[in-house]
Amino acid sequence: MIRIANAPCSWGVLEFESTANSASFDRVLDEIRDTGYAGTELGDWGFMPTDPARLGQEVASRDLQLIAAFVPVALADPAAHAAGIATAVRTARLLREAGAADAMIVLSDDNASVPEREHHAGRITEALGLSDQQWAVFAAGADQVARAVRDQTGLRTVFHPHCGGYVETEAEIDALLSRTNPTTLGLCLDTGHLVYAGGDALSVLARHASRVWHVHFKDCHPQIAAAARANELGYLAAVRSKLFCELGAGAVDFAGVLVALHALRYDGWIVVEQDVFPGQGSPAESARRNRMFLEALGA
Repeated sequence: MIRIANAPCSWGVLEFESTANSASFDRVLDEIRDTGYAGTELGDWGFMPTDPARLGQEVASRDLQLIAAFVPVALADPAAHAAGIATAVRTARLLREAGAADAMIVLSDDNASVPEREHHAGRITEALGLSDQQWAVFAAGADQVARAVRDQTGLRTVFHPHCGGYVETEAEIDALLSRTNPTTLGLCLDTGHLVYAGGDALSVLARHASRVWHVHFKDCHPQIAAAARANELGYLAAVRSKLFCELGAGAVDFAGVLVALHALRYDGWIVVEQDVFPGQGSPAESARRNRMFLEALGA
């Protein structure tokens, strides 16, 4: 059975932006519950309590499940691998000890940290990609993180392709998955990032169905995306321009993706994400409308 969650990023808690002006964790959890969701991701380390007993209590008291945590690692840099493994394992232990033994680590590149990739997000060319040697380093790092998380905590890891990082396009997704172990590293299918990258979720799902262990439902506004590309905005500026809109207002075929997921008997979580910066809009109202949109599609 597919279950629907939301995540702190929909309240302005973003990995590349200070959480100083975002909502408090208890308000976010209250509003995730009150707008009809069954689970939540962790958000940035330190946003929610890092004491596992308290974290577990805060989530369970609202009848929510803690389902995943996002961990960015600069995988193209071999010097970053050891620290990335330690961070991923620390995060996985927190999830497990908080009672979330079935949660996922959502591994990604250290997005927006390489200026060239951040600036060209949404219009990546092959010339901006990794060399074969760099791919070997990147893939080895991803495998090492996933293996360490599994061996030391029992949790699974999925890789999240993300605009502004080194794995953004369909070709880059194919390249990473072809170089990594399918038994230890899955794929987080993110619909909005794929659209802005010029890809298509159904296409990726058709090729990599067995690797899709976690799904993010995010929409991408076609006119804002076109303007961001035309004006050569970087990734962060594109997000600030409200690139990721409410579900149904953009270009993603959510009905088609749901049909495909059901056909594949996907029984994991779908996490609604609508990346906003602190102070943009009313997150709770958007979350409620996003939930109603999915309910109308039968999810």
